[in-house]
Amino acid sequence: MNRNRLAHALLVALLGAVALAGCKKDEPAAVTPPPATDPAPLPPVATPAPAATASVTGIELGNAVGADMRVATPMSTFAAGDTIHASVATSTSDAMATVPASLGIKWTHLDSKQVVHEETKQVNLTGAGATDFQISKPDGWPTGRYKVEVSLDGAVVQSREFEVR
Repeated sequence: MNRNRLAHALLVALLGAVALAGCKKDEPAAVTPPPATDPAPLPPVATPAPAATASVTGIELGNAVGADMRVATPMSTFAAGDTIHASVATSTSDAMATVPASLGIKWTHLDSKQVVHEETKQVNLTGAGATDFQISKPDGWPTGRYKVEVSLDGAVVQSREFEVR
């Protein structure tokens, strides 16, 4: 009977070991990271359109302007009693955009180096256009050579000489 007990005890121990081995939880398998890849390219960044700019494209001098503010008949010689118009042609880099600007004009008698008149206009320019400046002197201009300088936002951009006879 001793043998039977020993066999029985061994059988119970074996079954217990098997039962414990079956109840053991599996350890999670080691997770391997995915292979490194290049990062996805970023979507293109929209670059903002450059701001519209204004420019002076010309100066015409005359003694009369039309409804479009352009000189009717360009001249370079005037009579002493004339009203002298300077039509300043402008344009913007974007014909649909409005560009605020400062247009200035300086009239100078070259023989005496005396500034006759200075004026600045704050304007909103859109596309192609013209701005009229004028000077007059009821008792007549002194004869001689004159110069008109046009500035855009404080910088002289064009000039034109003329004469009064």
